[in-house]
Amino acid sequence: MQIGLETLRGIIERSQSQGEIEALLHRLDEAGKVQLFLRMAELVRRDAAVADIANRVSDSLSLDVLFPRLMQVVSSTLNADRSSLFLYDSETGELYSRVMQGNAIGEIRFPCTLGIAGSVFTKGEAEIISADAYNNKRFNKEVDRRTGYRTRNILCVPIRNKKREVIGVTQVLNKHVGDFDAEDQRLLEGLSQQAAAALENARLFEKVERQQHEEATLLEVVSSIVSEIRLGPLLAKILAAATQLLNSDRGSLFLHDPETNELFSHVAGGIDSVEIRFPANAGIAGECFTSGKVINILDAYKDARFNPAIDRSTGYRTRSLLCMPIVAKGARVIGVMEILNRKLGAFGAADERRLHAFCAEAAVAIQNAQLFEEISTERNYNESILRSMGNAVLTLDADGVLRKVNEAATRILQRGEQELVGRALADLFVERNAWVAKSLDKVRAEGKTDITVDTDLFVDGAQTVSVDLTTVPLRSMSDEPIGYMLMMEDITREKRLRSTLSRYMSKAVMDQLLESGDAVLGGISREVSVLFSDIRGFTTISERLGAQETVALLNEYFTDMVDIVFAHQGVLDKYMGDMIMAVFGSVLQKADDPDNAVAVGNKMMAGLRELNGRLAVRGREPIRIGVGISTGQVVAGNIGSPKRLEYTVIGNRVNIAHRLEDANKFYGTSVLICSQTYERMKESTPVREIDLIRVRGMETPVAIYEALGHHTEDSFPQMEAAVEAFGEGLSRYRRRDWKRAARCFSAALDANPQDAPSRIYLDRCEIFGSEPPAENWDGVWTVQSRY
Repeated sequence: MQIGLETLRGIIERSQSQGEIEALLHRLDEAGKVQLFLRMAELVRRDAAVADIANRVSDSLSLDVLFPRLMQVVSSTLNADRSSLFLYDSETGELYSRVMQGNAIGEIRFPCTLGIAGSVFTKGEAEIISADAYNNKRFNKEVDRRTGYRTRNILCVPIRNKKREVIGVTQVLNKHVGDFDAEDQRLLEGLSQQAAAALENARLFEKVERQQHEEATLLEVVSSIVSEIRLGPLLAKILAAATQLLNSDRGSLFLHDPETNELFSHVAGGIDSVEIRFPANAGIAGECFTSGKVINILDAYKDARFNPAIDRSTGYRTRSLLCMPIVAKGARVIGVMEILNRKLGAFGAADERRLHAFCAEAAVAIQNAQLFEEISTERNYNESILRSMGNAVLTLDADGVLRKVNEAATRILQRGEQELVGRALADLFVERNAWVAKSLDKVRAEGKTDITVDTDLFVDGAQTVSVDLTTVPLRSMSDEPIGYMLMMEDITREKRLRSTLSRYMSKAVMDQLLESGDAVLGGISREVSVLFSDIRGFTTISERLGAQETVALLNEYFTDMVDIVFAHQGVLDKYMGDMIMAVFGSVLQKADDPDNAVAVGNKMMAGLRELNGRLAVRGREPIRIGVGISTGQVVAGNIGSPKRLEYTVIGNRVNIAHRLEDANKFYGTSVLICSQTYERMKESTPVREIDLIRVRGMETPVAIYEALGHHTEDSFPQMEAAVEAFGEGLSRYRRRDWKRAARCFSAALDANPQDAPSRIYLDRCEIFGSEPPAENWDGVWTVQSRY
């Protein structure tokens, strides 16, 4: 007669007296009695195990304590090799085990639908795997491979709370004798039910504890960053604090640059401190920035927005990724933070909440640091301006007491800073200098800027300095008076001359001119190189752009071109609308003046390409220019009336340079130079002879050349072959060999179909081939100029 444990328990529970149990014993043989006693002992042992579970979980609210206690009792009671207990994490949708007996270390997490444990959890039904567990498709062999363990059979039951909700699973592995059976299942269910309340309480307690710890950690990390006011160290602290807060591997912090509409970073975990920049709408960070929404990616390599290039370059492997916008006051997104690879599973909703709260605090700190950096930069900038200014600057408080002076002020006034700062202006400027104090009084009374020009300031007793004085009231952001500023410009003759000449020539030329004295300005004949440049179709451009944009375009164009002139010791003679006239050698002659003029012409064309590139970015159409250069004798000096003098050059060579600039339109060229310029050049630069021309006002023909040094392969493809064919064609053209000349020009056009001079000569050859010129033809072409 076989008696199961549950049957035996029912008999005992139903028995009303000792006599009923004795009657049962009389019905059993000796073997049956032994079995009964063994079963009763097993029942007592299991009841003791259940009671032991209750005792072991009643005195602790720590999962770290409960997990190993429960597993020890479960393994021992079910006579199994080891056991595991997994609880459900609703925030991440995972099952996790804090402690696993055997070789497993730390916390194990996996999706709540994965494997046998996941199946029991989702279905809420116990399962017994009696056969080899490896034959079950749901069994995850990864843990065995990692630990070197071999799982044979499994018993897994759900853990339910008082509401009958499944909160986890208990799993027992490898029963020592035989396979797990239904009695083992009922026992494990009883043990799990007994432990459920304690586990849920401990889990709730741990959640509260974790939240308190997170709040304390957040407060701690926020406190650590708000004390840092320097932007660079602050960003590094923010990133370190964020990775610590989310228990993650590394991260990156990107700020927005509104000028370029890019995201940039100086701090990124695991990468050298070099600036990273990319468009503000690119990649995962760009989408987070533009949308202002959090992006949580479980597997970065499965997301098409993820760029694995950095991983490949660093050897790193990005798994999970949490990207959070950094939002400042007024809902303005100022950057994004990317946190990579949470150390324990994927990023969950709690991580998003923590990072969102942290980013809110970080945004305030970043804005404060940016403001401090802007103020510091502005202050350093202003200090540098004050130190570098040639004009004296004196700042006063609202009472008229000097608070700061720059170096120029101490030099002009010939007093040390200690003698000036802290004294009232009225005490410093007295008697013949009292007009300075009166200017301040006027500004105080009227609240408006006062300008006093060309007035003598007496310093060091009798020395006189001519100055222009500007007195300005200073007001706060709320329009409250806070002080005054005085600016004194030394306008002695040399100062005035330097100020004037600096607008027309480089500093080096100006310094040499001032060292030479007045003689060079009186009017002399000398050889110079004259350069004219002009914008093509500027009237049409100006009509299309309007007044303000036309002026802005001209200023940008003139700035680039004049810098090139000054860089090659040229003198800006004048502007004529959109035209520039520059002279090389008018002030001080040099042997390389023709070379400098041609170099400027070539670099103007190269600079124009850069300017057109900037215009294209702004959606503007490109501009084209022509350059003409002529070398020869001119008259240079101060020309004009006593009230208005202008240092300039006059002569036939000025007219020729002007005509050559205009001739570019006819020949389809960019830079034309005369034969005198070509002959006086000392440096080798690509040129080709273009034509013999006769311009209006001159009887003698002029040989003209095209400077080609500015061309690239894109602007003049196969230049060497085209120029060689063109030169041969020009030689045969002048020998009246029209057919062979035409073949040469055709060859040049084959090399560069856009070569306008070759096209012109090919047309001429066709005309002269059918209607040859007169026998006294000299090869000269008369240019019809509008000037």
